[in-house]
Amino acid sequence: MSCDFFILMKSELSLAVILFILFFLKLEKREWKNESLSGFVSFLLLVNFALGFFMNTNGELFNGMFRTNSVIALEKNILNLGALIISMQAFTWLKNHKHVVEFYMLMLSTLIGMFFMISSGNLLMFWIGLELSTIPLAALCNFDLEKRKSSEAAMKMIMSSAFSSGILLFGISMMYGTTGTLSFAELPQHLSANPLQLFAFILLFTGFAFKISAVPFHLWTADVYEGSPVSVTSYLSVISKGAVIFIFISALYTVFKPLGAIWYNVLYLTSVLTMIIGNLFAIRQNNLKRFLAFSSIAQVGFILIGISGSSQMGTASVIYFVLIYVFSNLGAFGVISLVSALTGKEDVNDYKGFYKTNPLLSWVLTISLFSLAGIPPTAGFFGKLFLLTAGASKGNYTLITIAALNMIVSLYYYLRVVKIMFMDKSDHPIEKLKTGMLPGLALAICVAGIVIIGFSGHIYNYIYTLSFGM
Repeated sequence: MSCDFFILMKSELSLAVILFILFFLKLEKREWKNESLSGFVSFLLLVNFALGFFMNTNGELFNGMFRTNSVIALEKNILNLGALIISMQAFTWLKNHKHVVEFYMLMLSTLIGMFFMISSGNLLMFWIGLELSTIPLAALCNFDLEKRKSSEAAMKMIMSSAFSSGILLFGISMMYGTTGTLSFAELPQHLSANPLQLFAFILLFTGFAFKISAVPFHLWTADVYEGSPVSVTSYLSVISKGAVIFIFISALYTVFKPLGAIWYNVLYLTSVLTMIIGNLFAIRQNNLKRFLAFSSIAQVGFILIGISGSSQMGTASVIYFVLIYVFSNLGAFGVISLVSALTGKEDVNDYKGFYKTNPLLSWVLTISLFSLAGIPPTAGFFGKLFLLTAGASKGNYTLITIAALNMIVSLYYYLRVVKIMFMDKSDHPIEKLKTGMLPGLALAICVAGIVIIGFSGHIYNYIYTLSFGM
């Protein structure tokens, strides 16, 4: 039994070990250099990522409250990969920061909460994992302690999270009152689509929508993204959102499967609104963090289309797209993070003439934006293709047409950034930047991921095979 415990919870326990190591480093009298600390933690995260490929097995703990299988293990390792890349990208920013250890302790605490959330087999365990991941994340948003915008971002994060968590908990309590159980395995047998259960489901859906920034519950996103440090913004955009999407699709396909006809209509409307409003607001943005905030909102609209397929392809396409999204979004944020840390510039117009002084960084940002736009042959094209194919399995071609039109609209604001970098001239362009080994390696990993996944069909086939049991 104890052996099963350590194997089934190896992802959570390995992160806990890293947290204890950081805790003892903080208590140690000897002062560590920031560069050494960042490099050491990145190495530990690399070991943690490698560990995710071994000893993966199916099983349950705590009377079914915690569960794991091959798909959940893959989802956790995708998040491990994203955390590793963000750690490497944060090297330049953290080099002059006073609280390096605290940054990593907060980040890993949120990651443990997300892992518990993904592995939850009970609505109460899900909510506890969600709160464990959210509260340290609000502290991370305020990590630029000297900036007023960072404090404002943290306050908005706390307020919106408290509101959405309250709605979620209210929905959970009503679901328990009407079914008498919180277990994912038992809930489907007690769902009869009566008015009280439907109201409870809407409350739960609203809580999920807040966390993934789906319209109309997206209003906190741009302000929080803009005020937070770039590394925290990338974590919010990729890791936090990816974790909620993973548990969201699992809950819809298993727990709320008897309500499929109802939540399909809700997903339909939400995806259309999310794509359109995300794209329209992205066009207007000049701050790159706000730009990518609304871009990420629009991406959620496409993910919801894939989820609406309610099939094995739906599960596989969403996991596949989140993997691509990790590389694409972190590639873009990696360049922005480097520029912000070295120059303090985050405006789109600051990138005029960027190609002449920093050609390699310009190409990394361009390839990342092409992937986010879904331009072939980047991986983003295939990711969106599979999402739309999964959505089309329901035969609703109006939804697919709306999505295709939104992809065309998104080309404008993604290519606008590329045009500014390559074609617009500036008397005072951003100077030649020294990338550094770890941030440079992180950007290389992102570009390699975008290119390799785009040309390799084996990865999608592997995910599709794993999702067969879902």
